[in-house]
Amino acid sequence: MIVAPEPVHLEPARRERIQKVLARAGLGSRRAIEGWITAGRVFINERMARLGDRVVSGDRVQVDGKRLPAKALYGAERTRVWGYYKPAGVMCTRRDESGRPTVFDALPAELSGRWVHVGRLDFNTGGLLLWTNDGALAHRLMHPGTGIEREYAVRVLGAVDGRVIDHLRAGIRLEDGPARFESIVAMGGAGANHWFSVILKEGRNHLVRRLWESQGVTVSRLLRLRFGPIALPRERRAGEWWELRKKEVQTLQSLCGYPVGAAPRARPPKPAGATPRVRPANPVGAAPTGRPPPPVRHTEPPPSRRKPRRPRAQRPPEPPSAA
Repeated sequence: MIVAPEPVHLEPARRERIQKVLARAGLGSRRAIEGWITAGRVFINERMARLGDRVVSGDRVQVDGKRLPAKALYGAERTRVWGYYKPAGVMCTRRDESGRPTVFDALPAELSGRWVHVGRLDFNTGGLLLWTNDGALAHRLMHPGTGIEREYAVRVLGAVDGRVIDHLRAGIRLEDGPARFESIVAMGGAGANHWFSVILKEGRNHLVRRLWESQGVTVSRLLRLRFGPIALPRERRAGEWWELRKKEVQTLQSLCGYPVGAAPRARPPKPAGATPRVRPANPVGAAPTGRPPPPVRHTEPPPSRRKPRRPRAQRPPEPPSAA
């Protein structure tokens, strides 16, 4: 008996605003592209585009009469990662019932669309917080199996001796399982306050504070200095944002076994009204403008490759005979 296959339900293709698609392809900012649409520079399927128009994969898009390749417009979105110096006193949540400020309140205009932060930092913890538009990458970076290091600068109040350090390195059993610091390095301090640099390979809630408090030590300040290979730049100040370089993004991708790659970017169109660049005609035989002249070719025959004959050694003159 032949069994008919189950019907496959295809989801309708997602339609996106034309300015978002062009901005994602790298042609310019959304605001600039909206100006192009208003000026009549953008066409969709041979029809002049209007603000609010949406496109789907397969639609033909032209800017200034030049058709843009579909691969650049509808390909996978380029993976981007931003760094944020989170100040203390800010929540890592989209909304806070108590009305406290959140990290989403400070998102810059360049981070339009869906962005997720890699891990969390406590309300009273500051330092490096990574953001990405690739949810799968964020999930892998946060997964305990990757074993990515997190380095913190922590200021503690209380007596810390060698016995405490040994316990924290060996491991402490907490209510949600054992945990330990991979490294603890003293960074100095004055009075009862002491600074330490500690390294973890997991991101459980309040883990740094709970480890220290298990030894009767209070954490008075906490700052994340590094996430994996990405360190908090010394020149950055609390509240600042910056985009990671392509090499840094690829390092994060390869660190957790994520495929490295970027969507092709379309070439931005020339501004409206720009006059085309005309190259001056070169005289016959002259070198192209801006390039060094070609080397002069000699017409003499090439030198012979035959090795020259070794000169015959001359016999030294005989000494004069004695009279």
